Amino acid sequence: MVSIKTIAALSLMTGLSLPLSAMAADWTIDPAHSTLAFSGTQTGAPFSGHFGSFDGTISFDPAHPEAGQAHVTIAMSSAVTGDRQRDGALPGKDWFDVAGFPSAVFDAQNFKAKGGDAYEAAGTLVIRGISKPVTLPFKLDIDGATLHVKGHLDLVRSAFGIGQGVWATGQWVALEVGVDLDVTAQRKP
Repeated sequence: MVSIKTIAALSLMTGLSLPLSAMAADWTIDPAHSTLAFSGTQTGAPFSGHFGSFDGTISFDPAHPEAGQAHVTIAMSSAVTGDRQRDGALPGKDWFDVAGFPSAVFDAQNFKAKGGDAYEAAGTLVIRGISKPVTLPFKLDIDGATLHVKGHLDLVRSAFGIGQGVWATGQWVALEVGVDLDVTAQRKP
């Protein structure tokens, strides 16, 4: 015969074993109020650009950042730098190869509190079908139903196969690329 204490203990254990993500709030990225930018150097001169089309969701609770998750999809064909030649080359096979790989994806599996409003998101970035672990440091602010994230990530483009042929080395275009995000998301009802 099962005692009341046993039933109570099992109920408590079952409740404690619920995934922490069940406690997190869900947020939808607001692309109209968000920016995903990149910067680099070409023939010694700095350049910058941004992706005009991206979206995603975030699951986050400041009390349990380790349970946080994010999924962001970026339309690689939406990259613009304001330079006609560069913008014409980026979608091509030597660079983003948007015909073969139309999207890049960032999946964060958990967040880590770093003190104050500072966090890190550990996850996987997939560009041109190449998957690499990355850690994105960011600052976070939640104001009611609005979440605001600002972060910066340094990447080496050749690790993702970006820049083929004569562009594979840093002779003309530096291998180092900076990615800056300024994302606003709204809490899902």
